[in-house]
Amino acid sequence: MRRAFSPWLGLVVAVTITVVAVAQVSRASENRDLLKTAPLPVPDYLETVTDPTFSTTFTRVTDPEALFLPGVVCGPKACRHRYSSTQAWNADQSLLLITEGCPGLCFVDGQTYEPLFVRQVSGSHDCKWHPRDPDIMVCVYPSGVSAWNPRSRTWKSLWKTEDYRALVFGPYKGNLSADGDLIVLRGLDAEGKLVAFALDLRDGQKHPDIMLDGLEGENHYATISPSGRYVYVAQRTDDGHEPAYVFTTDGKLIQHWPEHHRPGHGDMTIDADGEDVYVGVSKSEPDKFHVVKRRLSDGAVTSLIPYSNASHISARNIKLPGWVFVSFSGSYANTRKLDYPAPYYQEVVALRIDGSGEVHRLAHTYGADAEYLSEAHGSPSPDGSRVIWASNWGKPGAPVSAFVTTWNPPKATSRTSEAQ
Repeated sequence: MRRAFSPWLGLVVAVTITVVAVAQVSRASENRDLLKTAPLPVPDYLETVTDPTFSTTFTRVTDPEALFLPGVVCGPKACRHRYSSTQAWNADQSLLLITEGCPGLCFVDGQTYEPLFVRQVSGSHDCKWHPRDPDIMVCVYPSGVSAWNPRSRTWKSLWKTEDYRALVFGPYKGNLSADGDLIVLRGLDAEGKLVAFALDLRDGQKHPDIMLDGLEGENHYATISPSGRYVYVAQRTDDGHEPAYVFTTDGKLIQHWPEHHRPGHGDMTIDADGEDVYVGVSKSEPDKFHVVKRRLSDGAVTSLIPYSNASHISARNIKLPGWVFVSFSGSYANTRKLDYPAPYYQEVVALRIDGSGEVHRLAHTYGADAEYLSEAHGSPSPDGSRVIWASNWGKPGAPVSAFVTTWNPPKATSRTSEAQ
């Protein structure tokens, strides 16, 4: 049984069982009709405005080509967060990280969005927020893992190896387990073979290698499940097919999902029954272009949102279980013409994953589909009360800024017990 004490963080990990109550929401938020985006001028930098359709508030938190801090200017093309499934806020939501367009890592106040400081890290380091410790980012580099405190600029080595090289955090789509104890590293072993393995950051215990070269296609990324029980491996074939595999942390194969991208562009969370699930967009029949959740233990699939413009899903709201946040692309004209059963476009919504179909519409993103950096990539804060998203404000090729929507998520009552 896994230990609860973390010697490098000095904390006791608690398991929280949460019962979610029904939220009080506006009629617009509950509306399932196709709603045309209301005209709204692009907000000024740090200006807070009210979404004219949903009555939520949002703030523009970055300004491309503008002075971020003395001597620091954000890039002209985009100034925004990293990705939907990458945690943008630290654990206590006091810091928000802006990476794209920043000459380094730009940290802003997580509540007011005022610029605070910029830090430089080696390009070989991939750093993600620790889900429990607000002071720490966990950084993977080619030969090990370190804990980094961006405020104090202090580093602590967590694990170092001479037996593996070219280690990566995912790459890109890697995350920590929900308690921050486990991570999956991908790299080359002593014979130059591509492998992935789980690593316990508390004591440096390395789990068995998972050989990736023998799987279908080439590896896209590998990551740990939120519970720490499974290693999820995403592959990609030459023709763009994206199958997936699920292993135990001990390297036992328990699932092979041969379908293309069923699901993908998503994130993992723990369902109400304690099971790890991947929530994302399916690109295969019988639920093509549905938002689905798929259980890692047995592959069971549940459709959550029918055929729609859904593009990315995030479950970084680790303190608000039972929900994910969905970003939609597309246009009003296209959505109306195709008569999507889920009539959302250029929106960010909160979705309950119990199969009830409950959706809370949070904001129109005013984006125009153009390129990767202009995609919304909605990513919530740990408590789910804030969502950061990106937009070019309807002008393809225009600079992309980041915006944060705030709302009152469903209240939760929790029962907490200390992990053994």
